[in-house]
Amino acid sequence: MEDLSVQYVNLEQSENHESHKTQGFSSSRTMVVRRGSPFRVSLHLKGRAFNPETDTLLFRALLGHLYVTVPITFSVEGSPSIWRAYFDPRGLNPKSPSVFISSPASAPVGTYQLQLFVVTQTDQRGYKIGNFNLLCNPWCSEDAVFIPFEDQREEYVQNDSGLLYTGTAMNPVSRPWSFDQYEPDVLQSCLNLLQVSPQHTRNRQKDYILRSDPIYISRIVSAMINSEDDRGVLKGKWSGDYKQGVHPSTWTGTGDILRQWAESGFSPVKYGQCWVFAAVMCTVMRVLGIPCRAVTNFNSAHDTNGNLVIEEFYSETGKKLHHSKDSIWNFHVWVECWMTRRDLGSGMDGWQVLDPTPQERSGGVFCCGPAPVTAIRDRRIDLAYDIPFVYAEMNADVHTVVVRDNQVLSSNRDTKRVGALICTKAVAFPWPQDITAEYKHIKSPNPSLRSRSTPMLNDSTLRSEGPSQGVSVSLTLDKAPVAGAPILFTVTVTNMEMVAKMIREHLNAQTKEYNNSPSDTFWEAHNVIRLAPLGVKVMRHQISPAQYEGVVGDDLVNLAVVMEDEASQERVLATDEFNISSPELTIQIPNEDSIVPYKEHTAMVGFTNPFSVPVNGVLTVTGAGLIQGKFQLRMHPLPPGGRMEQQVVVLPRMVGMRMLQASLTLENNNTVIRGFKMVSVSAA
Repeated sequence: MEDLSVQYVNLEQSENHESHKTQGFSSSRTMVVRRGSPFRVSLHLKGRAFNPETDTLLFRALLGHLYVTVPITFSVEGSPSIWRAYFDPRGLNPKSPSVFISSPASAPVGTYQLQLFVVTQTDQRGYKIGNFNLLCNPWCSEDAVFIPFEDQREEYVQNDSGLLYTGTAMNPVSRPWSFDQYEPDVLQSCLNLLQVSPQHTRNRQKDYILRSDPIYISRIVSAMINSEDDRGVLKGKWSGDYKQGVHPSTWTGTGDILRQWAESGFSPVKYGQCWVFAAVMCTVMRVLGIPCRAVTNFNSAHDTNGNLVIEEFYSETGKKLHHSKDSIWNFHVWVECWMTRRDLGSGMDGWQVLDPTPQERSGGVFCCGPAPVTAIRDRRIDLAYDIPFVYAEMNADVHTVVVRDNQVLSSNRDTKRVGALICTKAVAFPWPQDITAEYKHIKSPNPSLRSRSTPMLNDSTLRSEGPSQGVSVSLTLDKAPVAGAPILFTVTVTNMEMVAKMIREHLNAQTKEYNNSPSDTFWEAHNVIRLAPLGVKVMRHQISPAQYEGVVGDDLVNLAVVMEDEASQERVLATDEFNISSPELTIQIPNEDSIVPYKEHTAMVGFTNPFSVPVNGVLTVTGAGLIQGKFQLRMHPLPPGGRMEQQVVVLPRMVGMRMLQASLTLENNNTVIRGFKMVSVSAA
């Protein structure tokens, strides 16, 4: 009689993907499962039937040269800290047994090879079954990345789109981003990122063992997103021209970046800035099963000497000067990952800051974190990792100085400007959530903010004041500036003394990028004001669209007023930095309540030109799970007030909430106009 052997093995990929919440990776040729949860394998034997009295079946899982051999038993119970394999408790079919394999909740992440050994009284045979990818498991309470609420797991692990926030604290701008974790080859690129890291190259066995720890994984990924020390994904660039690559503002998703990186043999992709670095890291961490979200810190300090003071200098006529190595970025984007910090003891579990933007070295490498948010709030600078650096980004004081010929004319200190707002996308909703109180000991009055993805604030209360003994001044925007409309603002000057004063008013507006000092002045005005004793004067000013038209897009405005007392030569300064809201693309889909997979639907993308000159550019429409690749069209010159509408065919491939996003890159003023629509795809 023919001895026992294996005819074939079915990894039951579809069933396992569903039970492990990895259905999105169904395009992967390799099965994807999560550690700490069992997956099923069906064996189809030939020859005689399996006899549990005389025969033994064993699985071997290999990760590189590491392996574990697991006998298949009839016991479902067992320690969650070891590999286990057991027959289906519903019953044993001796010719086609069904088997469950369960890895420990601390198993290393990576691509495993699975082998089966059949041992009889007379023979032993081994079979290579195939490979499987093992990820972290935020659904498993024993896993260090377990996060307890299902809506958070859906948002921070499964959601393949999201919003990044740029602009300013008073006018956050929603930047749609496609994380693309389920797009073809993205999973493999994320696993390749671990394989090409310096740690893996130096010592593969040690790297595989340490991949059980999300702390270790997160530091590897933080370093590998930038390319300062390794074969990382992105090359950063913050000034000059971007002709040798892609301008950071042009990227709309992670898929194109990871695809280009992989196809180039892991050469860095040009170019990235903070929100691109953060978004790509968010994709990688979600793919690996670690809950992750992008976080924006508005007015983020870069304190070069570590004294928690940022110095800014202005001329006597209100022009901001390049006199300091310190700087304040209008916004900076990093990520938070959720994990247990067993290395730090109780109280430090939960959200951890990780920053892949290369700024300073940590352990000799350009990476940052994980730094527990709780430790940042409590200034526990004795704990790992990089807490002093992150703390300074949101807690420095701003020392503003007016100078003439290197002589200080006046100065003022602001303790509230840095870290004025820290926010992330709200769970399940397309608007920002204020999480400032998680980082700082303050009362947070706005747990749910609105941005330009929803109706915006109609009246802005942006304000900056400069106190003095003789005169006080305030500068207030009348409303949030919008492209195509004048910038309206009010200057209020108050005489604090019992004598009349002649005051010279100096107004100055400069263009600036979010991470740089302002460039040249594009608008200024000078006036003489007579103030009665204890008098107050309110002056309304405006900057016309023709005067600021080159500022729209991602650039901002630095606006300053200096009041000069002619008699005492005293000067007092008030400033503000703000963004001008760009127009948005509109996206409409008829019958959007009846969208089902694999049925064509038509989306209409529209744009009205609010500028005073004709514009032309390239329209790009993308949507993970909605459009294969991308739709691109060159738009002919559109006159002022003219409207463009373009039909785009959408063919959904996945059920659930998907993001359709459009961007229009204008060629004559380097502006990117954006729009997005969340599309609900229902099961047919």
